[in-house]
Amino acid sequence: MTVKGCMFDFSGTLMRVEPARNWLRTVLERRGIALGSEELAAYAERLERAGGLPGGAAPERVPGHLERMWRERDLSAEHHRAAFTALAREVELPWEGVHEALYERHMEPAAWSPYPDAPEVLEELRRRGVPVAVVSNIGWDLRPVFRAHGLEPLVDVFVLSFEHAVQKPDPRLFRIACEGLGLPPERVAMVGDDRRADGGAAALGCAVHLVDHLPVERRPSGLLPVLDLTV
Repeated sequence: MTVKGCMFDFSGTLMRVEPARNWLRTVLERRGIALGSEELAAYAERLERAGGLPGGAAPERVPGHLERMWRERDLSAEHHRAAFTALAREVELPWEGVHEALYERHMEPAAWSPYPDAPEVLEELRRRGVPVAVVSNIGWDLRPVFRAHGLEPLVDVFVLSFEHAVQKPDPRLFRIACEGLGLPPERVAMVGDDRRADGGAAALGCAVHLVDHLPVERRPSGLLPVLDLTV
């Protein structure tokens, strides 16, 4: 059946968060703290391996006392903040308040970059009259990020897990998006980078198209094939 609408994941699909080194450097520089490149890289690597950067690499190991918090991180804003700051705190930093500042930084529009072909794909879908939803497991309002990058007018519906207390791959989140688009699920494609989470849309009969979660400079045209799904 012909696809008449598209759902997109956010992180790793339409946009990518800044590298951990930039993330940490920005926060420290705001506090007047300057580190040598090797020391900065070492702290940034430890934070990333711990999973402290939302949108970055998954934690190499989730401590037992944080397992439930990690599983439920996208159900509410409070869960999300608690999970990621707790993981970041697994890395001892010698500056007071930096863990909280790091969490705040990742929500800033400047911390995110659209993939090179994201504007082109969203604009072409709009030209074709194909409605678009962003369906994201997340704990904060990403609309200002889309607004700052000039992409908010190209999205018809935002369906964010923390606003519905439902996480992908639960089909309920995708159903909410399809209803928002005014289309039956079998007429909607889900585009994402996570086979398990985004693949949950298949339970409703949605086509699923996966892209690679790569740095923006390494994936210049990964979204363009999505245009072949629609007419």
